[in-house]
Amino acid sequence: MTERDPEEVREGAGDHGQAQLEEGRLLFSAECQFLLSAVQAEQVPASDLPEIAFAGRSNVGKSTLVNALTGRKTLARTSNTPGRTQQLNFFDLGDRLMLADLPGYGYAKAPKADVARWTRLTRAYLKGRPQLRRILLLVDSRHGLKTADHEIMKELDKAAVSYQVVLTKTDKIKQEALATVIVATAGELKTHPAAHPDVIATSAQGGMGIAELRAELATVALPRQAG
Repeated sequence: MTERDPEEVREGAGDHGQAQLEEGRLLFSAECQFLLSAVQAEQVPASDLPEIAFAGRSNVGKSTLVNALTGRKTLARTSNTPGRTQQLNFFDLGDRLMLADLPGYGYAKAPKADVARWTRLTRAYLKGRPQLRRILLLVDSRHGLKTADHEIMKELDKAAVSYQVVLTKTDKIKQEALATVIVATAGELKTHPAAHPDVIATSAQGGMGIAELRAELATVALPRQAG
């Protein structure tokens, strides 16, 4: 296995030019408003905006990443307790993009009936939301892809829903180990037809990959209005 140069790892995956990085900055500098929390499928908001969903195992850092992208520390509620997010939380980003923060799957400190309920809701949403442009599948860089991630990826492949792996908490792993995880993850994604080929490595604490991820999401948002 060939390791990537540490400098390349620090810059994140993908080829993002300055113009695209600026588009991402402008998109996420807009006002981001919390809309609602859905606990049932009929509560999911009707919208014509392109939508991005943040999915991943419990405590992988979904809410923390939403906050880092928008530059707002408390926009999405965070917790060190796995399974704290138990609803689908929706945010309107400048009338150009809808963000959906989803409950974690896998281990959670919650009653089994509650876990089963929000797991059903999340999976129904992921496979039945026509305006959903991409799912960001968050994976803890210290652990890599786990069984629960593989199961979700297979479901999304079958439903033909586009997803992109975003590695989180890269400030907690050595650069050499991170390079190995990136290469292994990218290799695994080649076998999944609905997977975006680029892996983006991020650190909400250190800022790594945040600008690149903003740029990536700007490509699916509605265009900026002139003037």
